[in-house]
Amino acid sequence: MADDERPTSEPSREGRVALVTGVTGGIGRAVTRGLLDAGYAVVGTVRDRSRASTAELDPGRTGRLVLVEADMTDTERLHAVAEAAADPFGPVDVLLPIAGVGDVRALDEISPEDWERTLRVNLTAPFVLAQALLPGMVERGWGRIVFTSSVAAFTGGFVGPHYAASKAGLHGLVHALSARAAAHGVTVNAIAPALIADTAMIDGMPSSVPTPPVGRLGRPDEVAQLTLAVLGNAYLTGQVLLLEGGSRPS
Repeated sequence: MADDERPTSEPSREGRVALVTGVTGGIGRAVTRGLLDAGYAVVGTVRDRSRASTAELDPGRTGRLVLVEADMTDTERLHAVAEAAADPFGPVDVLLPIAGVGDVRALDEISPEDWERTLRVNLTAPFVLAQALLPGMVERGWGRIVFTSSVAAFTGGFVGPHYAASKAGLHGLVHALSARAAAHGVTVNAIAPALIADTAMIDGMPSSVPTPPVGRLGRPDEVAQLTLAVLGNAYLTGQVLLLEGGSRPS
């Protein structure tokens, strides 16, 4: 396709299908609602299907949300989720791996099991899903992948080196995958939030962590707004976008 013929923005969100992991978390819930409001169909993963409500996540009763149970540490299950995600609505156009773990640990408190679990959930699971879904996006000539990183990947953060390392690894994925997919209409980016209210991460935040210069914590809906903007931009790829209230000026 010639440069002047290639679309510069998303032509229509109606009918686009997104696979979102961790839809019951603060950010996952806000992103899911934002996608549904924008016209996407969503296949969302939860840890326990019996404790998740489609009605709560889709108050508008759009009928465009299906929940599936998945353990982010179970690679075999993730392959099955990726394969079956097209069943309800059609091929997956958008991958948003939001599910994550971040137990606060000092260096000498991190066990091999802590390290392994954190990397499996925060880095391996997004990779496995991208590996499964990116080829189809490339074949169809359109797709979006947005990983959920953290400002900790730049600063080390307060959670611990296991968490910071897992999030920094996503940046390598962004650069490697975006370079291979860009010419096929597929963009790959990451959003790196910090200090977002109504998330499990905030529950473990030490009192010594300063409030961002904007004077408050971020909101999950602000992460959702940025996510939707990234999905709608066909020229933005290979980037990690900070969303941190000015706490780490570039």
